[in-house]
Amino acid sequence: MATRFRLVMAMQRTIQRIHTLVDTPRLKSFSLNAPKSVDVEYANGIKFSLSAEFLRVYSPAADGKIRSIGSEKVISGRRHVGIMSAEPVGNYGARIVFDDLHKTGIYSWDYFFNLGSNKFTLMRNYIKTLKKHGLSRDPSKRKSSKDL
Repeated sequence: MATRFRLVMAMQRTIQRIHTLVDTPRLKSFSLNAPKSVDVEYANGIKFSLSAEFLRVYSPAADGKIRSIGSEKVISGRRHVGIMSAEPVGNYGARIVFDDLHKTGIYSWDYFFNLGSNKFTLMRNYIKTLKKHGLSRDPSKRKSSKDL
């Protein structure tokens, strides 16, 4: 049952990628508004402003800070994450460096377009997943020396 679910999810992601690749217009501009967001504009006039938290949660890289809960991968506590820099990667996209030191994800211009086009649905699903597992967008409280 779990294998079938993973297969269906993989097929949906593949179809979505193909759809995005076919429909993605040419990039017009990319600007970093550190530490809060990036703005991406395409030749057809579509513009997206994507928050640091949103980009961090939907990083295309595998990451050791992801919590596995059952078959779901969940990143929590990133509400206040910031973007330190964005480095171009050829004509393909950008590598974003976050202040939690995550820097391995390369975001293609097509991926930015996909994220922007589905931003509200993706964020809603992310928040639902956090609630389902009793997690929060806020960072966990660190114990001070007084609490020990």
